[in-house]
Amino acid sequence: MKDDQFKAWELTREKGKLKFFLIRGVLLYGLPMFIIMAFMNKPFVDSFTSKAAIVHIIVWPLAGLLFGVIMWYVTEHKYKKELASRT
Repeated sequence: MKDDQFKAWELTREKGKLKFFLIRGVLLYGLPMFIIMAFMNKPFVDSFTSKAAIVHIIVWPLAGLLFGVIMWYVTEHKYKKELASRT
């Protein structure tokens, strides 16, 4: 982990897990994937209440949340490993 990444992660940690999960996971991963898949699969052709649309509305925010959680713990592991090597 580079020094700038190390310092950036320290700032991110201060803001908290929930904010990270929501912004990096749901907003920056789940929402773009929702939009991309909406264009590719056209789940809203019938309406917003069609079965395909409901699946997309549920799946992509949850996938984004999962992505955020995984990224938090992966980066946290790297941070702690780097912290141990610096002391």
